[in-house]
Amino acid sequence: MSNEEDKNILVDFRGNEDAGVYQLTPELALVQTADFITPVVNDPFVYGQIAAANALSDVYAMGGVVRCALNLMMWDSCRIPQDYARAILEGGLSKIKEAGGVLVGGHTVSDSEQKYGLSVSGIVNPKRVWRNNGAQVGDVLILTKPIGMGVLTTALKANILDFKVANKIAQIMATLNRRACVIASAFNIHACTDITGFGLLGHLSEMLNDKINICLESQAIPLVEEAIGFARIGIIPGGSCGNERAVKNLCEFRLKNDSKFKDLEILLFDAQTSGGLVFALPQNDAQTLLTKLQDNGIESAQIIGYTESRQLDSSTKARIVIY
Repeated sequence: MSNEEDKNILVDFRGNEDAGVYQLTPELALVQTADFITPVVNDPFVYGQIAAANALSDVYAMGGVVRCALNLMMWDSCRIPQDYARAILEGGLSKIKEAGGVLVGGHTVSDSEQKYGLSVSGIVNPKRVWRNNGAQVGDVLILTKPIGMGVLTTALKANILDFKVANKIAQIMATLNRRACVIASAFNIHACTDITGFGLLGHLSEMLNDKINICLESQAIPLVEEAIGFARIGIIPGGSCGNERAVKNLCEFRLKNDSKFKDLEILLFDAQTSGGLVFALPQNDAQTLLTKLQDNGIESAQIIGYTESRQLDSSTKARIVIY
């Protein structure tokens, strides 16, 4: 049976969505995703936490609730000792528990490069699935975590990142998007995605639809400020450069001279690990949601832009304008 013949498939691999959704009953759907990453920090327990948070985030991006997970462990046994491998798994388990889920098994294979992540199953009401491309004209965009992680983890791998900054970014990446999802579920969310490997502009390009363009206020975009100095000296991960090549034709930069991204547009393409959620919702509700997020400990959350009507007869290819 092809996907087209199974009416219970609500979301699949088409459309660049964050997870798949399969309807089980009129009120219940299964959310499924899988993701794993190479180490981004030195501490194996924290690496496990970040990798798990990164995978769990896809369920939250769909508006779902985490239920269970499977470990995906590619163990570089030649360079990663057994006690380190155990610490990675313990870190991941701590985040599964924090998400309210349970670990039901997993699979380990020998690999020449260390990788760890999860296959995650969650649930959602099929009438309340958050798609990534449902934004409407006049919506406001809210981002819940700062960007800059790709540059800073690259600096960490080069052993040129300050210890305090390393701890700060580890905490950001290990933070679940669960709380933001729960708070936002009380609002009329038109679209949502999480910001991971394709960077802020890459994932926002996936939020575009035939009716909207996106306008961003660059100064409002939360950024770990230490990323600026490293970006200026060329500490840029290859994935960020790939993101720029992939979507720059959709972007137009109208940055003012005082913008923190002036001559550093690459930071807006920066590949993230376990980044924040972006919500698109009606303007009348946006400030209320922002206040609730910030009052509940998500202090980095900011309104970063809005959507406007797409002029179908326009000759410009720019679909995301950054001021």
